[in-house]
Amino acid sequence: MSLHVLVIPEDPTYNGYILQPLVERMLEELGKPKAHVKILADPKTNGYAHAISVIRGNLFGQYKHFPLWLFLPDGDRTSDLKWLESELMGRGVHLLCCAAQPEVEAWLLAGHRDKLSISWPDVRQHPRLKEDVFEPFLKLFGDPRSASGGREELTSATLRNYRGLLSVCPELAELEDRLRAFLSQNA
Repeated sequence: MSLHVLVIPEDPTYNGYILQPLVERMLEELGKPKAHVKILADPKTNGYAHAISVIRGNLFGQYKHFPLWLFLPDGDRTSDLKWLESELMGRGVHLLCCAAQPEVEAWLLAGHRDKLSISWPDVRQHPRLKEDVFEPFLKLFGDPRSASGGREELTSATLRNYRGLLSVCPELAELEDRLRAFLSQNA
């Protein structure tokens, strides 16, 4: 039986094209190449506060057959999410949170650092990363004809150097460690 993982983004519209292949690759690296990864689209989350409300709401009834939930929000508006993990654990849901620094789009950009007009440390601290860095990058290197705007293809390119991604995005390395621990405890 394969592992079922529910991935909860702040907004699945575009983040799903980054998060789906990323989580699938991480699980593959951890020995779960056949894991079933589902991006939450029903209900469709719209922003951090709404995602928190949905997680704390009625998701359990609809997604209780998923033994693992991942909440992967932008880090520019989040604080420590251990309280949310604890609250859900008390309800029988294993939730791992990992906030992208500063936003999910940085995880895609990590594989294209040589094409960026600013340094990687500046990317990681940028207050308007999506608007000022990512959108111009996507216009240059994306594919406006695809549903993802090129996010899926650009993420695949980033994942070709998976270890390099983890080395410049330590929050993802920590998530991989936490997933490894979860898998060893639930084998």
